[in-house]
Amino acid sequence: QVQLVESGGGLVQTGESLRLDCTASRSILGLNTMGWYRQAPGKQRELVAIITPTGSTNVADSVKGRFTISSDNASGSVHLQMNSLKPEDTAVYYCRFTSGLSMYWGQGTQVTVSS
Repeated sequence: QVQLVESGGGLVQTGESLRLDCTASRSILGLNTMGWYRQAPGKQRELVAIITPTGSTNVADSVKGRFTISSDNASGSVHLQMNSLKPEDTAVYYCRFTSGLSMYWGQGTQVTVSS
């Protein structure tokens, strides 16, 4: 069973930065995408950014220019550098890996941005 372990959430002020990290407990064959989603209270979970093993990315318009996704295929990890954070970025952030028909989620890490 693959587990995704996240780290890096916390409480920051508007304009500050955070970096989220997510690492798989073992290698995943046929990895398709690695990415980050978030869910704010009372809202649906939404895509933040995803990356493929070849480096192609898809970043939500709401964070484009502020957030950067990167990955280390060798270690099976994905990172999200979040700059210029805003109160509306407050949410639980989840990493997700996909491989074929399989999907793996992390346990979530809280990011809170105070105004």
